[in-house]
Amino acid sequence: MKIKLDEFEQSIEENAGKFTPLSDVEKNEVESIIDAANKTKNINIRISKYDIEKVKQRASEEGIPYQTLISSIIHKYVTGKLVDEKSVLKSMELLRR
Repeated sequence: MKIKLDEFEQSIEENAGKFTPLSDVEKNEVESIIDAANKTKNINIRISKYDIEKVKQRASEEGIPYQTLISSIIHKYVTGKLVDEKSVLKSMELLRR
């Protein structure tokens, strides 16, 4: 069976011979960076009963736990990837004119 690689995968395949293994020190450093990035911290937050019920409802519609949804929203916000759907739709409407 022949597997078709995308451009990125193909470049990895072509350059595999050029890669050098990491030293144990470098490997430990990379692993500690990954571990630090994956750590979570518990927080307490006060949210109105109405808001938490709406979040739980939306999470249920998405089929995910509500705490996962809240975490995802926060992550998207801090990484600049949280998009206001109404603003996008309004912008698209203006562009169509």
